[in-house]
Amino acid sequence: MSSPVHMGDESVPLWKPSKMIHQGAEATVFSGYWMGEKAIFKKRNHRSYRHPDLDRRLTRQRLSVEVRVLRKLHSTTVSSPSLFDVDIDEGWIILSEVEGVTLYESLLNGESNIEQIKKFGGLIRQLHELGISHGDLTTHNVMINNDGELTLIDFGLSKISPEIEHLGLDLQVLHECLNASHYEENSAIESMIDGYLSNSSDNIAPSGPDVIERFNSIRGRVRYHA
Repeated sequence: MSSPVHMGDESVPLWKPSKMIHQGAEATVFSGYWMGEKAIFKKRNHRSYRHPDLDRRLTRQRLSVEVRVLRKLHSTTVSSPSLFDVDIDEGWIILSEVEGVTLYESLLNGESNIEQIKKFGGLIRQLHELGISHGDLTTHNVMINNDGELTLIDFGLSKISPEIEHLGLDLQVLHECLNASHYEENSAIESMIDGYLSNSSDNIAPSGPDVIERFNSIRGRVRYHA
């Protein structure tokens, strides 16, 4: 499925880079075009403090899980980027570009409100009921388009068949994000929980209330150690 790609090489016919849009600890991300389609190229960064063999193994593991998650979501109602191409050995992945802005931007600009946070909570529950934890659930990792539709992005830290602790941690990460970046949104976390519970199925384990109970337990532990 892979093809030779050089991020900065305009002569490569399949991948045409446009600009670097993010350089973080985990990955460097470029926007561009893949076979004429708007696309995102994400290259996992090498960690110099790790032994090279361990670094390669972790990169392969995380990228493999990300690919499995994206393929699983492709046949569901949870909106996510389309997988265009991947090279597990080289540590890169090419995805469709998602239209819109991050929920983070939309909330700061006043274009979104508490209702979108509630809707986000429902989307998180959909993801969890599929047996997937995201691993980095912040308002930076969900896009909102002009129609108000939400799309989850960046599954680089996701897990398949996670334990209930991982699901609770997803909500704790979002809770910390809402407190830090969107504190002006009154009752934001309550709205997220409301959306999460209202979208919960009765026959899926762990249940929505069980995950919320674990989240509250994690939240209590964090407060205790703060």
